[in-house]
Amino acid sequence: MEEGRMSIGALSEDVLNKLSKMLDNSACGWRQLANAVSEQPKFRCSERELTRCSLQVLSIEGSPGRALLAWLADRSCSLDFLLHCLRKMDHKEAVQYLTTTVAELIQITVQPQSQQATAGSRVVLTCRASGPPGLCYQWFRGKEEVSPTFTPELVLCPLAPIHQGHYICRVNHGENCIFSQWVHVRSSSSLFPGSVSGLLITHQPQSQAVSEGDTLLLECNAEANPPAQYEWYHNMVPMKQHKTRSLKIPCVTTAHRGQFRCKVFNLYHEAWTDTAKVTIATDKVALLIGNMNYRYHTQLSAPIADVHELTNLLRQMDFKVVSLLDLNWQEMHSAVTEFLLLLDKGVYGLLYFAGHGYENYGNSFMVPIDAPFSYTSEHCLCVQNILTRMQEKKTGLNVFLLDMCRKRNPHDDIIVQPGLIKVTANIVFGYATCVDAEAYEVKREEVSNGIFISFLKRRVCEDEKVTVMLDRVAEDMGRCAITRGRQALELRSNLSERRSLTDAIQTSDCCSESYSARNLQWAVAHVLPQSLCLQFECGVKVQLGFAAEFSNVMVIYTRILEKPKEIVSCCAQLTDFPEDVDIDLKKTNQETLLEAGSLLLIKENLPSPEVPSLYTRIRSLQRLKTELTFTTCLHYTYSNMDEEVQERQTVTVGKPLVSKLNLHEPRVPRACSGSSSFSLDSFTLLSPSVSFGFFPEGEDSQNF
Repeated sequence: MEEGRMSIGALSEDVLNKLSKMLDNSACGWRQLANAVSEQPKFRCSERELTRCSLQVLSIEGSPGRALLAWLADRSCSLDFLLHCLRKMDHKEAVQYLTTTVAELIQITVQPQSQQATAGSRVVLTCRASGPPGLCYQWFRGKEEVSPTFTPELVLCPLAPIHQGHYICRVNHGENCIFSQWVHVRSSSSLFPGSVSGLLITHQPQSQAVSEGDTLLLECNAEANPPAQYEWYHNMVPMKQHKTRSLKIPCVTTAHRGQFRCKVFNLYHEAWTDTAKVTIATDKVALLIGNMNYRYHTQLSAPIADVHELTNLLRQMDFKVVSLLDLNWQEMHSAVTEFLLLLDKGVYGLLYFAGHGYENYGNSFMVPIDAPFSYTSEHCLCVQNILTRMQEKKTGLNVFLLDMCRKRNPHDDIIVQPGLIKVTANIVFGYATCVDAEAYEVKREEVSNGIFISFLKRRVCEDEKVTVMLDRVAEDMGRCAITRGRQALELRSNLSERRSLTDAIQTSDCCSESYSARNLQWAVAHVLPQSLCLQFECGVKVQLGFAAEFSNVMVIYTRILEKPKEIVSCCAQLTDFPEDVDIDLKKTNQETLLEAGSLLLIKENLPSPEVPSLYTRIRSLQRLKTELTFTTCLHYTYSNMDEEVQERQTVTVGKPLVSKLNLHEPRVPRACSGSSSFSLDSFTLLSPSVSFGFFPEGEDSQNF
């Protein structure tokens, strides 16, 4: 695609869908478009590709036009060429729609700046815009158009008194346009003539958002007599190596975020520029896994509370969080793969695991719920291998919080060789316990917490370097009599810069596209069904509502909105759920969340307690292979009848939350050796019971 041209891929899904319908439903259809674009060899469709497009009509939501547009987008077909082809086909409706739509994409990306310079010098005003192809620039001084240049730059050379005034740029695309900000150009033969001393800053440094690895350039300028000297400051600390009007940092890191100012001075005067704020464009993504209900090992209590509490805290710090309970090997493998898709250059990645685990030869292993009794690394996931895959994404920070035991696994003598870990100085491991030690959870009547999260939740939101925050957690644990001598946090890190979990997310133009893609990818796993109203023949209206407890756990509530006067009692109950999901039938259609098995659900997502409702909790949504379908059964009694009457309606709500990701499906073939890219071990050692209400996480609570 030519530089500066916008690709079809820049169009939204809604625009592409409407455009494809126009192609599918008109005589000037998608086949004519395929013929029109073939004037460029790289856009010539083979018979196989045309057949694949045409077969889309066999699908309920299939669209040949949409398939063709996607094929062209993959080959970086520009909007300019697409419009050319549509005009060639004389498809007026599509041309008008596309022209109007893309015109709305115009945005000013570089604003012109006011300038003051001496007469005879060269002044350049620059205005740049992003948008559809064919943008035209018009410059005005006051109300009068400057000699047409139609370019983003207006050059005033040599600068003369006639050039003084206020300027503005209009960016046009067809009948649509957008204006830049007004700027002022001033001319002077000399700001400080003769022997008069003085100093005036004429150009201020501008605030910027940049990505890690980019070049940062800040500039200022001043008119002065005697000549000006420059000294740059970062967060009010002098930068002794930077003493020119331009500050250039070739490869920025998070250490460069903050405020920059330049001190401009000469023998008689001193002035400071405005503050330029530099933010490092980034994103923050977290995967939280809590395994409790093991098939062949001791079941745990704490992960549900720990994952829930950490999820809420991370979301307060603008993390995109995927929280999952009770995953088998395939589901953990797929979840990690999806997590990696959310990572990119400069993104902060955090992985938290609560469940059974072990450590062999320096490698940590997370145990899935389907691991056999004598499991080895073949049945588990190796944390160090996940780290190497995260590093391939050039992440800005890699944090692993492992809330599990770290004893050796006597059943596993395989030495796993993880991929080569790069020296990136951005890795933090927070272990809930020391090597060859156990991690514990607190037993309470309703909710259990792991020791690690009990202390971590008090500190995790502090605006401190991650390692400083975890050191304080370790100190807190060390001062607690109940944990002293039993469990101590271990921190391993090579983090060289001050990076905090609270670091703000700032997106720049250079990374907004990948940021939007991550938002979409994350949102796919967090879409709840819309609330429904069911109208029954007896005149009763029932509301179905949905709330997410975790990314793979959902609560459905039913309540009666309307009922005829002659009906004295009625309730709506849910039944006939698919076998894929996990439902405790004894806890369905309960009057309280506690009775339904949900101790933790955020109350604001649900109707007020004053409104009678019935709650049903659905777990393991990641195993749902088809759309979620169930039956709403209305039980009611008339005032003049003793017998109960029933009405049924089948409800389908699509694939909610994480079920859309199909985590039950293999991403790559599972390896059968210890060299697998994901191999983790767990072990079946038993730990001694304790009398103070604690039990080891990842261990049985019996004696050897």
